[in-house]
Amino acid sequence: MDFGFGTAEREFRASARDWLAGHLVGPYADAVGLGGPGSEHQGVAARRAWERELGRGGWIGLGWEAEPGAYGQQRASLTGQVVWAEEYARVRAPGRVGHIGENLLAPTLLAYGSREQRDRLLPGIARGEELWCQGYSEPGAGSDLAGIRTTAVRETAAGRTGHRVTGQKIWTSLARDADWCFVLARTEPGSRRHQGLSFLLVRMDQPGRVEVRPIRQMSGTSEFNEVFFDGALAEEVVGGEGNGWTVAMGLLALERGVSTLVQQIGFAAELEQVVADHLRAGGAGGAGGGAADPVLRDRLVRAWAELRTMRWNALRTLGGTGDPGAPSVAKLLWGGWHRRLGELAVAVRGAGAAAGVRDWAPGEPYEEGLDEAQRLFLFTRADTIYGGSDEIQRNIIAERVLGLPKEPRRFS
Repeated sequence: MDFGFGTAEREFRASARDWLAGHLVGPYADAVGLGGPGSEHQGVAARRAWERELGRGGWIGLGWEAEPGAYGQQRASLTGQVVWAEEYARVRAPGRVGHIGENLLAPTLLAYGSREQRDRLLPGIARGEELWCQGYSEPGAGSDLAGIRTTAVRETAAGRTGHRVTGQKIWTSLARDADWCFVLARTEPGSRRHQGLSFLLVRMDQPGRVEVRPIRQMSGTSEFNEVFFDGALAEEVVGGEGNGWTVAMGLLALERGVSTLVQQIGFAAELEQVVADHLRAGGAGGAGGGAADPVLRDRLVRAWAELRTMRWNALRTLGGTGDPGAPSVAKLLWGGWHRRLGELAVAVRGAGAAAGVRDWAPGEPYEEGLDEAQRLFLFTRADTIYGGSDEIQRNIIAERVLGLPKEPRRFS
């Protein structure tokens, strides 16, 4: 696929720049740079309002190829979507609170959902009015997703069939602000592993039925949450009862593949900041006056080259390679790279990175004692674990791509 930017893309870029410049004003200007991985606690109210502003402008759902423009959104080619992501990152627009609905749930509905489900649920996402979270991982069933124990029992009330969901999910991003959660649950009693699972849609506003508990991380923030379901009503099944594994794997391919391109634009901004910190500290003859550290310089150059490689790999994935290992390769690449960047962020500042933590008093949020480099270091320690650990990704590549024998497994 040709990813060159021609006249159409240049015109679309100009349109995107003009819209962002004209709308990132007032309270939205105050939210510039807020939010995103490691900082989801920042400016939530303003970012939620910004999501609705994006919806009014038709900027949500550009990549819904199955039904372009059907829900009021603008139409954009794949290269146009890349252009929008680049411009959005360039102006450091607020971190998206609706990306799980737009980039994960919506394409899944387009692939596996019914017409009725799409017409009922996609407009709220396109308008930026309804936010979603993902209910997959459980204690003891994270990377080994097939080991989930959350159950759902079918019931019919007032002439309508639904499911009552009982169980616990963990590491659930944005759960405190979400209106809906898509939940993988076991709907066939006695089923094991990949069998008997269903992909259910649950409203979060069910007092006494759904409880969200923030998980405090070592960075001091609470990006993730535990979610407890106690007979919560699931109003929809996507893809048919018992077909949850197929739907869930289709969604994970989206999470671990194409969407990483936008993520990498944010990575580039973080790398630029690390390079600037290195120069201020005296690296490469910078203002700090110290001697250049050839080892750090080499690590920075390597980080830049690896980021460029990840970009081209993501563009190749957008072009439709058909490679079943592409999502796992992408996850391995960005997870390890980002963790190493966190290590670089503190390494370029030397011992001062550890000594520079401001005084922290009991009762204050932990993050008040950390600067951006320190938060980046702490948060990125999890990058090779969440979203599918490195070990699991390597197993997928070995077994499904290289055809190597499966690793012996024991299940209770």
